[in-house]
Amino acid sequence: MSVPTTPKTRVSEGTPFPLGATWDGLGVNFALFSANATRVELCLFDDDGRRETQRIELPEFTDEVWHGYLPEARPGAVYAYRVHGPYEPEAGHRFNPNKLLLDPYAKALVGRLERDPSVFGYTLESEDDLTFDTRDSAAFVPKCRVVDPAFTWGRETRPQVPWERTILYETHVRGYTIRHPEVPEALRGTFAGLSVKEVVDSIRRLGVTSVELLPIHAFLDDGVLIDRGLSNYWGYNTISFFAPDVRYTATDAITEFKAMVAHLHDAGLEIVLDVVYNHTAEGNERGPTLSFRGIDNASYYRLLSDIPRYYINDTGTGNTLNLAHPRVLQMVTDSLRYWATEMHVDGFRFDLATILGREPHGFDEGGGFLDSCRQDPVLSSVKLIAEPWDIGPGGYQVGAFPPGWAEWNDRFRDTVRSFWKGDAGQAANMAARLCASGDLFNRRGRKPWASVNFVTAHDGFTLHDVVTFNEKHNEANGEDNRDGHDHNRSWNHGVEGPTDNPEIRRLREQQKRNMLVTLLLSQGTPMLLAGDEFGRTQWGNNNAYCQDNEISWIDWEIGADGQALAEFVRRLAALRHRYPILRRGRFLTGAHNAVVGVKDVSWISAAGPEMTTQDWDNPSTRCFGMLMDGRAQATGIRRPASDATLLWILNAHHEQVRFTTPRVTGGRRWAGVFDTAFPEQPRQHNWRMGETIEVAARSTRLLALTA
Repeated sequence: MSVPTTPKTRVSEGTPFPLGATWDGLGVNFALFSANATRVELCLFDDDGRRETQRIELPEFTDEVWHGYLPEARPGAVYAYRVHGPYEPEAGHRFNPNKLLLDPYAKALVGRLERDPSVFGYTLESEDDLTFDTRDSAAFVPKCRVVDPAFTWGRETRPQVPWERTILYETHVRGYTIRHPEVPEALRGTFAGLSVKEVVDSIRRLGVTSVELLPIHAFLDDGVLIDRGLSNYWGYNTISFFAPDVRYTATDAITEFKAMVAHLHDAGLEIVLDVVYNHTAEGNERGPTLSFRGIDNASYYRLLSDIPRYYINDTGTGNTLNLAHPRVLQMVTDSLRYWATEMHVDGFRFDLATILGREPHGFDEGGGFLDSCRQDPVLSSVKLIAEPWDIGPGGYQVGAFPPGWAEWNDRFRDTVRSFWKGDAGQAANMAARLCASGDLFNRRGRKPWASVNFVTAHDGFTLHDVVTFNEKHNEANGEDNRDGHDHNRSWNHGVEGPTDNPEIRRLREQQKRNMLVTLLLSQGTPMLLAGDEFGRTQWGNNNAYCQDNEISWIDWEIGADGQALAEFVRRLAALRHRYPILRRGRFLTGAHNAVVGVKDVSWISAAGPEMTTQDWDNPSTRCFGMLMDGRAQATGIRRPASDATLLWILNAHHEQVRFTTPRVTGGRRWAGVFDTAFPEQPRQHNWRMGETIEVAARSTRLLALTA
C-alpha cells in the first residue's frame, strides 16, 4: 500500500530527546533510535488504526536517533513506523519497510495482532528466514497512540512500607477479579475491578502490605497456544515496555491503571509489578517482525557473534534483549522510571533477572544494568526484586545480587516443602531458611529482607495442590503432561487428588497451616500466593501459564475449611506485625550479645538442651525448637525496651514428640500462642519453664515467654 506524504503536512526537525512520541501542548515530537537504519517513515492512521492516512519521513538523524516534530499532531493520534535499511539476516540486519513497527516507547496501543503471513519479515510459506517478504502488515498489527500524561493524583500518597514490614501478595489482575462476586460484571478482570473497595479492603484485612501483579505490560499470545485454543495467561511475552495491556482495561488503560494504584495506596497497600525485560514477543529468527527486530535487530538483541543470523537464547523463548547496548539499557531504565514516577509504582520483580546482570564474560553483580539501578535516584528508592536464575551459562545466582536488591529464594520453597513432607536430613537446612538464609545473603551489609521467602508462586503447585498431589496434572496444556516441573516435593497424604477421607483432609489442612506458619514467621520477606490463604486449587496443574479459565481464576466460593484457613493467615500476619523479633533488621546468627548477656537465637532439642552437631547431622532429626530472644536486639550501651522472647517448635515427625521447654533468664512461664494441630483453640495453655509438653505429629506451635 502506497500512502504519499500530504503536501500540507508540516514537519520540522524536532529533537532527539526524549525518545518516543511526546506532546508538549503545541505538537508532538517523534524520536526513534536506530543505529543501522537508512531512513525512517512515520505512519499516521485514523482513530481506530484501520486506515493509514499519512506517511512522513523523519527529517533529522542525531546521535543515532531519527526525529521530527509535527505541530498539528495531538494526543490521541495513532501512529507507527516503517524503517528502511539492509535486509541481511546473515549479518544480523532484518530491516523491511513493508512491516509496520511499534514504537518501543509507545505509552498506549491500539488494536490487536492478527495472525497473518504478512507480519513476518521473511516469506513465511518458504520457511526460510533469509527470504524477503513484500506484503504490507499494517492491517494485522497493533499501532501506537499519542497520550496526554495529565492525571490528577489528588491526595494520593505512597505507603513506602519498610522492607522489614513487607508482606508480598502475588496475584493476577484478571484471575483475581474475574469471578469476584463484589465486582460489577463489566469491571471483572480489569484494573478497575481490582480497584473495587470490597476487593481492596479484603486484601488489606489479610495483613499483606504489597500487591505484586503478574505482567501487565502489553504482551502477545503465542501462535502455538492459539493453535491449541489457549492463550498466554501469565503475560510473560512482552511487546511494549511502557503500555499497559488493553485486555486488563474497561475504559482508558492509563487512567484506569493510575486509579487502581491510587485506590491501593489509599488503603496503605503498595503495588509491585512483575516485569519482563529479558526478551520480547518477537521470538527467534522465525518470529514476526513487529517492533525491535525491524527497527534495529543488531542493536536490540543479543546475536551469536560468529553467526549473527541467530539469536542467543538464554531465556528459552527465542531471543534475549541486549542490555549491553547503551540505548537498550536506556530503554529499560526509562521504562522503569516511567512506571515509578508517572504511574506511581512502588517496586518491580524482574523475571529471569540473571540475564539483566549478564555481561559478555558472564553474570556480573557490577554489570551495567545492576549498576544503573544502584546509582539511579529513582530506581534506587523503589523495591527491586530479582528472580535470580535463567537457563544461560551460570544462570543460577541466588544470593549473588548486589546490595539494594531482594531475591526470590527457591531454596526456602524447596526446604520447607521437603521438611514438612518428612524427608530425612532437612533439619539443619531448615534452620538456615528460618533465619533468612544467612548462608546465602549475609554479606556486604545485606539485610534479612533480601531473602524473598515463598512456598508457592504462580509457577508451580498452589499450596492446596502441594498437599493434594504427588504428580503434576497438566493435560489441559496440550503437551501430553510433559511440561512443568517433575520434582515438586509435594505429598498427597495417601490419595491423589480430592478425597472424602476425613483423616487425610484433616492432615492436609494441618500441613497447609504448617507451611503458612513457616512462611509468615521466618526471617526475611514473605510472599504469599493469592488464594493460598483459603486453599485455592489448580487441580494439579503446576504450569498454568496458558489457562485463562477456571484452572487459574480464583474461585471465591470458599468453604468452611477455606474460611478457617484465611482467618488463620490473618492471625499469622498480625503476629508478624506485632513482634519485631519476627522481622529483624539483622540476621540471626546465634551470636552472644554481651550487652544483655543472651543469644539472639538458640536451637533447642526436644530433650531440652541446645542442639549439638550430632543432632544436626542426624538425618532422623525432624523436631527442634527455635528460641528467639528479643533482648538480643540491644546494641551498644543503649538498651531499648526488649521485644518478646518466642519459642517456635517444629515437629515434622509422623508421631507426637514430647518437648522440654527451655529455661530462660527473666521469665517464669511459657504461654501458648498457637498450635497448628489445634487451630480452633482460642486460648492456649501456660507451662512452667522446664516443663515437658506434647507436640502433635506434623505440627508446629509458638510459645511466648511471660514473667
